[in-house]
Amino acid sequence: MIKVLVVDNHPIVTTGFKLLFENHDEIQVIGTVSNGVDIFEFVRRHDVDVIVSEIELPELNGITALRAIKKEHGHINIVMFSYHPEEIYAISTIKAGASGYVSKSESIEVIIKAIKKAYQGEIHLSDKMSKHLNYNDTKQSKSRIYKRLSTREVEVLKLLSSGKKNKEIAQELDINEKTVSTYKARLFKKLNVTNLIDLVNQGKQLDIT
Repeated sequence: MIKVLVVDNHPIVTTGFKLLFENHDEIQVIGTVSNGVDIFEFVRRHDVDVIVSEIELPELNGITALRAIKKEHGHINIVMFSYHPEEIYAISTIKAGASGYVSKSESIEVIIKAIKKAYQGEIHLSDKMSKHLNYNDTKQSKSRIYKRLSTREVEVLKLLSSGKKNKEIAQELDINEKTVSTYKARLFKKLNVTNLIDLVNQGKQLDIT
């Protein structure tokens, strides 16, 4: 039996998962938590095989939590389950250590497949995303621009786009303000902009908002 922890701050999602897998032959939802911080306490107390987690979480965002969980509990595999655009966030989360990314618009069969693949140590991507990554067009599509950005740069760009200041970003990502400034400078260079307004606009064009 694959033991799953579901992390989402919307009760309709966590309740839905519990009902969906209530009598499943292979997958058991052994618990749910509603924020990034509570994940750590849960996995210390319970034997978890796979975590299914939203990116947007209170207290600690899903990508930051993902990194820390993989560092402390490398045997636990994580599937990110979110409404954010797959072509932007799938690679970001996998770079950070996730075993897959599933859009909340996908079918039940897809999330089941992703959980099973994660449990087996494999990476899950949708067929559409797999084709996207193998696309050899020379144009700078959103995904091609995005691939130049590190996971941390995407996180910083997202927080800047939400209106947060360097100090707030440093606190949320648990890094110092100087490091935030360094990431911001890299973003200016990689996205070919010279000011914060244009940087945020680029983030919006990439759906990083």
